[in-house]
Amino acid sequence: MKIRLLAVGNKMPDWVNAGFQDYQKRLSLFSFELIEIPPVKRTKTLSADKICTLEGQKILQKIPDNAWVVALEVTGKQLSTEQLAKQLQQWQQSTAQLVFVIGGADGLSAEVLQRANQYWSLSKLTFPHPLARLLMVEQIYRAWTINQNHPYHRAG
Repeated sequence: MKIRLLAVGNKMPDWVNAGFQDYQKRLSLFSFELIEIPPVKRTKTLSADKICTLEGQKILQKIPDNAWVVALEVTGKQLSTEQLAKQLQQWQQSTAQLVFVIGGADGLSAEVLQRANQYWSLSKLTFPHPLARLLMVEQIYRAWTINQNHPYHRAG
């Protein structure tokens, strides 16, 4: 299965890049690709809705037609790590292309949300985008280790 993370934002702190790359390597069983979508430059003439729409257009261009799309969204379903492990198994059995989407500061456009097959909320808490990116990949790795009966989930 190919996994792609589309994330609005670039120029992440070194600790985010290092952490993400570490989990990306650990998930080498999958083809795990990060595609950063540069945020739209904020100006006085661009509304938050317009910025969201423009970023959404960039996101939609990067989603393969046959992909199963999971939008990280505050209104999404919250999953325990064990539930995520079961969900990961379902994704592995049902799709060859899995795409996660993290929006920009103004969230995801209506068009991206409409394209999504499901919504996932990491928490009721609000996280900065760099941390959300790292949490998401760590949880995918943790779910995978549960499915592999690997001791990572029980360690620490």
